[in-house]
Amino acid sequence: MTNSYKTLVAELDRILRCGESFDIIRRPLKLSAGDAVMYYIDGFVKDEISEKLIEFYLKSDINTLRVNIPYVEVEQTSDIDEMVTFILSGSTVLVVDGIEGAQIIDTRSYPTRGIEEPENDKVLRGSHDGFCETIVFNTALIRRRIRDPRLTMKLVRISECTRTDVVISYIDGRCDKLFLNKIIDKLSKINVKAINFGIESIAECLVPRHFWNPFPKFRFTERPDAAAAMLLEGSVIVICDNTPSVMLLPTSIFDFTQESDDMYLPPITGTYLRVLRFFVGIVTLLLTPTWLLLILNPSYIPQWLDFIKIAEPAALPVVIQLFIIEFAVDGLKLASLNTPSALSGSFSVVGGLILGDFAVKSGWFSPDVILYMAFVALGSFSQPSYELGYAIKFMRMIILALTAFFGVWGYAAGIVITIITAASVKTPEGSRGYLYPLIPFNARALARLFFRAKLK
Repeated sequence: MTNSYKTLVAELDRILRCGESFDIIRRPLKLSAGDAVMYYIDGFVKDEISEKLIEFYLKSDINTLRVNIPYVEVEQTSDIDEMVTFILSGSTVLVVDGIEGAQIIDTRSYPTRGIEEPENDKVLRGSHDGFCETIVFNTALIRRRIRDPRLTMKLVRISECTRTDVVISYIDGRCDKLFLNKIIDKLSKINVKAINFGIESIAECLVPRHFWNPFPKFRFTERPDAAAAMLLEGSVIVICDNTPSVMLLPTSIFDFTQESDDMYLPPITGTYLRVLRFFVGIVTLLLTPTWLLLILNPSYIPQWLDFIKIAEPAALPVVIQLFIIEFAVDGLKLASLNTPSALSGSFSVVGGLILGDFAVKSGWFSPDVILYMAFVALGSFSQPSYELGYAIKFMRMIILALTAFFGVWGYAAGIVITIITAASVKTPEGSRGYLYPLIPFNARALARLFFRAKLK
């Protein structure tokens, strides 16, 4: 045996700590070409293919093993770190005495769930497939929709421990090149020990989050058709292994008014849904603060709105009632997440009807407060972004508190704070800011966000 072969095998044994973990397999082979060792992870390799490869190894001479391994993906490397990364990623590494370095054979087969439709982004029409946790499947779902040689999938690895595979996808010639280079540069400079929570961890590394600003800085989707559409519009897509959603860059707050269903329905229906979604978002932000302002200042209420006055005052002040129900709604959401699906019907009856009815009869809450908060709670589900829904909720609570303490001036100050908070969101630098196309103003782009144009 040559010294280089012994040294390489000894180094791989030391780094992989063979014998410590049951699933790291070190398979010595006695070939006609000489001694060899295979390294792979049990559970990742395809058994049938590995058996055929071993049968081929046993019959082959040294020259055949250098150039003629009968498999689709084979590469030669002398970099030990690269060998270790590929082994831990599921590939098979073959070290043969007399051949420099090692051969990496991509025989991996990851355990994965199906590409069923995402629960959080369903459509009435159109495709019902969705991203899964395997990055190769996700890139294939996009390539199935965009058969353009300019579509690029650039792979980088991030972190010291997890060595997470991350793909930057874009269409060369359509995306902003300067913005693309900034994203690639930021991803390549990420220096963390582990990417524990997939795409969310990468988002926090790209733009450090300010805890006081709840507005979402990134838009995510689990739909391949939505990702493909954004690529064709010039966006950059970040795909992370082990994550069934992708990041769409750059992001504007107005992008959250769009849903996939808008494009699968006729233009007039899609336009109606977009405008309605935007209107409901504004109403959920301002409904209860505006009602509280009018209740605290009855002289502001015109005669035709007399019905909004509280007929039966409750034991608690109105603002306290509103805050308690704000927290109660979130408590019910958390409880529903832990409720088995077989009991979800019973839970909705207990939580929504019985508790609400007894709260009114006990004199704690006014029926008017229950009514307005029920509308706000239902309206929050019209937002496709879970994060944006909570941003609206936090801003609404700030406006409520300021209105209760300072009246009309507090109401106005709350709206100004909301606008400033949204305008101060920092996103990865690009040609579009967070308030684009309102700031800087682009009438055509703004119209396209709200009005579903027909296909030309």
